[in-house]
Amino acid sequence: MRTMLFIASLSVSLSSACLAAPIYKWVDAQGVTHFDAQPPQDQPATTVITAPSPPAKAPPPRASKVIGDQQAIDQQVKKEVAQQQEQLKVFCQQARTNLAQLRNNPRLREETEGSMRRLTEEDRQARIVETEQQIADNCQ
Repeated sequence: MRTMLFIASLSVSLSSACLAAPIYKWVDAQGVTHFDAQPPQDQPATTVITAPSPPAKAPPPRASKVIGDQQAIDQQVKKEVAQQQEQLKVFCQQARTNLAQLRNNPRLREETEGSMRRLTEEDRQARIVETEQQIADNCQ
C-alpha cells in the first residue's frame, strides 16, 4: 500500500503541470524583448501566462474516397464474376448438348481442313469420355 502511495505521489510530482515554471518577459534598454525562466534583477518583468496549445486539427477524412474506390472495385469484380459465370453456363449447356449427340448418334462427322470425315467408334468414345470429364470439372 505504501509503495502505491509513493508511486502515485511521485507521478503527480513529476507531471508536466507541476514542472511548468513561470516565464518572464521584459524589454531591455535597447528595446529588445527577452523571455526567460528567471526575472531580471534590475528591471520589472511581467509573467507570461502559457495556455496549453490547442489540439492539432485532424486532417479531413479520406475514408469516403477510399470507400468509394473500394466500392467501385467491388462492383467491377462482381461484374467480371457474373460474366464468367454466364460464360461457364453457356459452355456447360453446349457441352451437355455435344455429349447427348455423341451418345445418341453413332454416325458423326466432323469438318477437318475443309473436308468432312466420319468419326470412328474409338474417336467417338474418346470424345464422350473427354466431354464427360469437362462437364464434371466445370459444371455443377
